Amino acid sequence: MPLSKPFRGIIPPLITPLNEDFTLDYLSLIKTIDHVISGGVDGIFILGTTGEFSSLSPEVKNELISMTCAKVDGRIPVLVGITNCSFNESLKLAAKAKNSGAKAVVAAPPFYMNIDQKELINYYQKLADQVELPLLLYNMPSHTGINIDTNSVEVLSNHPNIIGIKDSSGDLSYFESLCDLFREKQDFTLLVGPEEHLLQTMNMGGHGGVCGGANLFPALYVKLYEAILTKNSDRIQALQVSVLFLSKNLYTHGNYQSDYLKGLKASMAFSGLCKGILAMPLFAYSKEEKESLRKKYDVVEARIKSILK
Repeated sequence: MPLSKPFRGIIPPLITPLNEDFTLDYLSLIKTIDHVISGGVDGIFILGTTGEFSSLSPEVKNELISMTCAKVDGRIPVLVGITNCSFNESLKLAAKAKNSGAKAVVAAPPFYMNIDQKELINYYQKLADQVELPLLLYNMPSHTGINIDTNSVEVLSNHPNIIGIKDSSGDLSYFESLCDLFREKQDFTLLVGPEEHLLQTMNMGGHGGVCGGANLFPALYVKLYEAILTKNSDRIQALQVSVLFLSKNLYTHGNYQSDYLKGLKASMAFSGLCKGILAMPLFAYSKEEKESLRKKYDVVEARIKSILK
């Protein structure tokens, strides 16, 4: 099923709001969806790393897909992560996404098993053959243990159902190589994961970002994207500094490998968007850690509200 136009802009990787028993928090999901759409985002990506996909039960995943698509109701595209170590489980999620009204699926390489580029290419080709929605590759070597080489991306781009890549490697030279590779093929979407690199990657030729902070302050990233498109240098500078200020203060608060997600969900709880509960094996900040983060959050919120006036 081809897209009417390639994906562009800010597509937040939606958090998965949870209750204390790790079931889906429906009210917070609805609130978060309305919040990011009102902020002007260009799509929603569920069941990604920020959505804690690897820690969720099949029931929660299926509920999240159906409820998100129903709530969005076609206002913006919904992209669904189908990453799984089991090929058949990925196909089940893709079928659920298709039946629920999603516009595309996104898959990182299957993790745990040691695979090479030849096996990776074969995997994605077989996956793209069988899913009924357009497929985006998802490069996340820090979590999957394998990088999708640029040569592999080039081979895979020739598959009619593979439409782009989300790169969360944080490797700017890798992203620049992708931009050079697809300079003449603008219908192949290049999205960056780390929001701190949105400006640099768009200047290289990228098409937007899957920015975790857009769960919290969607308009900040939308305005930065728009300023980059219009080459408004003064506006770009002010907004980029705010993005980096948010990242420095909210994503590196403690000494955990999971500080980004801990900080994001805690901040969203401060703003009333969710309860701040993380799926096992992760856990939320302690009361003391939250209190010190709250002080940082208040400063970040005031700064961003001021810049967006």
